[in-house]
Amino acid sequence: MAEIDKYFKLMVEHGISDLHLCTGCRPMFRKDGTMMPLKADDEITAERAEELLFEITPEKNLQEFKDTHDTDFAYELEGAGRYRANIFRDHKGPGGVFRLIPSEILTFEQLNLPLALKKFCQLHKGLVLITGPTGSGKSTTLAAMIDYINKNRSDHIITIEDPIEFVHQNHKCLINQREVHTHTLGFKNALRAALREDPDIVLVGEMRDLETTHIAIETAETGHLVFGTLHTTTAISTVDRLIDQFPSGQQSQIRTMLSGALKGVVAQNLIKKKGGGRVAALEVLVVSAAVAMLIREGKTAQIMSIMQTAKKEGMTLLNEELARFVKEEVVEPAEAYSKAVDKEGILKAFEGVGVSYKPPAD
Repeated sequence: MAEIDKYFKLMVEHGISDLHLCTGCRPMFRKDGTMMPLKADDEITAERAEELLFEITPEKNLQEFKDTHDTDFAYELEGAGRYRANIFRDHKGPGGVFRLIPSEILTFEQLNLPLALKKFCQLHKGLVLITGPTGSGKSTTLAAMIDYINKNRSDHIITIEDPIEFVHQNHKCLINQREVHTHTLGFKNALRAALREDPDIVLVGEMRDLETTHIAIETAETGHLVFGTLHTTTAISTVDRLIDQFPSGQQSQIRTMLSGALKGVVAQNLIKKKGGGRVAALEVLVVSAAVAMLIREGKTAQIMSIMQTAKKEGMTLLNEELARFVKEEVVEPAEAYSKAVDKEGILKAFEGVGVSYKPPAD
């Protein structure tokens, strides 16, 4: 048993999401979004950090760390889940951050995901994007969607991840999970190869570069269902970000391709709940014929008006979801306000549900 395992077991016991081990600091946990030091532990020296971190770091990652001063890998501890690890060096010395990936994949019902996401899982072709900042629960939502497909369809699923997070067992589907830098050189390499591997569904863990994005759109166009992630905060900014990746001379063509391939965008954020825990606030864009036309014509700013009037199609706006959580007394108004992208809009949404809130002065 590695010495660092004691911290991982504490994470499971106390509902901790992240462990931070940094030179010159006490070990720190993140619980419900808040950082807290372990007061019983001493500050970690550089030598101590190396002992704790390098004991579980795979040989190839140790070499990568020596060459580049950071590396990513997954670590599994029986009975205490899997951990997404990043080892790095800063001005004080080595450090590491570990995110707990629960061994149990939560269902649609347990996560209270909207019906629109289940409909995305029933598609046979197209591109569906799950977006949000780091730590917003994208991986958990995607795992629930893949798990739903695995139990309700008979298809071939290929996932391309860095690193593999949730591990899926075959149910009705055949699932091949490939890890970047372990089973393939990169996302674009694996995505290009996937087209020769007879997939029905492809999950691209991160659409990091222009070439990966282009191949993902083409794969969705050619009769495959593709799930991908981006670090954007709203549905409309996701569409703009995809198009803006490309040189101006290609953007008209990409808009046309995207208008046919894109089927939905789910932008999510984790909000602190009253009394502890967190809840996901989801903004959902369903790409209807009207939305597709606006994407094709470069009028994405007008998509908002469609989302405001198309709730029957499963569309939701982040501000409306935040206001609903406040009205239902799930979250505090200040927390919802802090997570809103459109500050004026969230205040109007509060008024619409009868919530009185005065934001702090700038």
